[in-house]
Amino acid sequence: MSNQHASTATPSDQPPIPEPSYAERARTLLYLSSVATLSTLSRKQPGFPFGSLMPYALDPQGSPLFLISNMAMHTQNLKADPRSSLFVSQPDPGGDVLGAARVTLVGNATPIPQTDIAEVRSLYLAHHPNSKYWVDFTDFSFFRMDLADIYYVGGFGVMGWVTASDYTLAQPDPLADSAPGILQHMNTDHGDALLLFARVHAKLDALEATMTSVDRLGFHIRVKTSEGFKGARIPFLRAVSTPAETRTILVEMVRQARQT
Repeated sequence: MSNQHASTATPSDQPPIPEPSYAERARTLLYLSSVATLSTLSRKQPGFPFGSLMPYALDPQGSPLFLISNMAMHTQNLKADPRSSLFVSQPDPGGDVLGAARVTLVGNATPIPQTDIAEVRSLYLAHHPNSKYWVDFTDFSFFRMDLADIYYVGGFGVMGWVTASDYTLAQPDPLADSAPGILQHMNTDHGDALLLFARVHAKLDALEATMTSVDRLGFHIRVKTSEGFKGARIPFLRAVSTPAETRTILVEMVRQARQT
């Protein structure tokens, strides 16, 4: 079952801190990545999963698209049984592999009808331009995974099932592309503001603070205290959708925190 509105744990007398749903986080992770592990059911060893490195693109509904050779073992497996799964992990977990976000998509991967080939070809080449050298070879075919279920893991203690319908209706976070730049800017140039957020909003006796992630509803910080490192989620005053809106809201929050 999907969480419709994920939240960070807070004391019982405090309202939950808003976070993107697991469905939105899964869509964002798939959007940011382009290579995954595809597991098919082995023909040679019936009942055993067979893992393959698999570049992919997404259609407008978030379903993965594959360009695969008829000679590949995973293609032969899929033609015998379309049941499969796709595992996607956070591109750069920052050294904390088990704390990284990841998602497993379960579904049926089947050849794309001829009527849809032109659209799928365009989508795929936009994400994997080097494929233009073999996309039209007769032994290559496009497949689409029709999703049956999704399992999302956001790190330690953050996990849950996402229905295919919830995943399809969700959209990637609007800050997905700009988040790395926002993090670098805040951590490099505004460490004092992050300390202020940690002390005022997270109520932590912060010695150092680093912004570790940001999305349309808020951001996470990693805080060094006299008792060790702690994490906290800080919500924005309102949802944002662009880097400019993010900057404006952070300036407002700094002003309010200083007054506090």
